[in-house]
Amino acid sequence: MPANRTLGIIAGNGVYPETFIAAARRQAPGIRLVIAAFENETKPELGGLADAIEWLRVGQLGKMLKFFRKEGATEAVMVGQIAPKNLFDLRPDLRTLMLLARLKERNAETLFGGIAEELAKDGITLLPATTFLDDHLPGPGHVCGPVFSKRQLADAEFGFRIAKATSALDIGQTVVVRHGTVLAVEAFEGTNACIRRGGELGRGKDVLLVKVSKPQQDFRFDVPVIGQHTLETCAAAGVAGIAIEAGRTLMLERSAVERLCQLHKIGIHAMA
Repeated sequence: MPANRTLGIIAGNGVYPETFIAAARRQAPGIRLVIAAFENETKPELGGLADAIEWLRVGQLGKMLKFFRKEGATEAVMVGQIAPKNLFDLRPDLRTLMLLARLKERNAETLFGGIAEELAKDGITLLPATTFLDDHLPGPGHVCGPVFSKRQLADAEFGFRIAKATSALDIGQTVVVRHGTVLAVEAFEGTNACIRRGGELGRGKDVLLVKVSKPQQDFRFDVPVIGQHTLETCAAAGVAGIAIEAGRTLMLERSAVERLCQLHKIGIHAMA
């Protein structure tokens, strides 16, 4: 990406947006970053990291597109989550209403796919959410924390197959397993609630979290992510290991994750 280009950032919650901004500044000096931020979602501190910022309600697609056009953005990226309760509690503007009217199904993937189409109509290309973040995608094998035992590796392979199947059905991309048994499957409640439920059912013994990408994952949005909050939730739930998909899962806040893995004796392994 040329350094003189302007990139629009559609910023959700968490540390993902600021991690992306730091990587973009480092790898593309001089690039302009303009942020579409969402009330009650995006960190206010991002304003100090942007060349321009516009605050929106979820559902104000027309206002976002107008902002990007005004700033000269020809590319955009979606980074950070929007809480499901806010995503589906839209107060849509006219552009969003027209988008929703075209959708046969209304889920996160169809909504974000529709947004990508609307961006394209305005001459804005939606880039993969992993742009600039290759060094945050662990390769295969042991990542950090205690090395997996044979039992954990077997559970990881089992959980990987189950999570691939559930994600293909748009149910969820995360499962919690123990000794070849599925304890919890992620659905609308989200990853952290799934972890807590699985940990409670597993009674904090030999519990493993498995997180994968969808078989036909669109990496422009909805990229699998783990970070400090994931580790804190796993520690509280008694999860002993985390299996992720190699090269397709973002690991944010690596130093904090490594520290928590050592503190709580939680291993992370990337499955090929």
